[in-house]
Amino acid sequence: MSRGRRALRVAAGLAGALLLAWAGFVGLTYAAMSGGPRTIGRFMAAVPGPAYAVLPFETLWNRARAGTLQPGELAPDFELPTPDGTTRVRLSSFRGRRPVVLVFGSYT
Repeated sequence: MSRGRRALRVAAGLAGALLLAWAGFVGLTYAAMSGGPRTIGRFMAAVPGPAYAVLPFETLWNRARAGTLQPGELAPDFELPTPDGTTRVRLSSFRGRRPVVLVFGSYT
């Protein structure tokens, strides 16, 4: 086998190994993003900086966290404490009485 062919085979093998490693890391990232906040936080804290340049984080995040609720469906019922902690409020208690806007996010 000629030297050029051997080099080409080595390069193809290396490219295949890199592609396989990349696909595996994408899979691990998707699995972590499908977990809870602690899982995501622990995983993302361990991701090396250069990985952000080669992984499709936004696409993975949007797919992993999409959920199953469709427009027009009722929101799942839940209960939360009031800001002062004295009582609890259930979302379903507002159904049919007045519109409710849910805003999830951090303002800190």
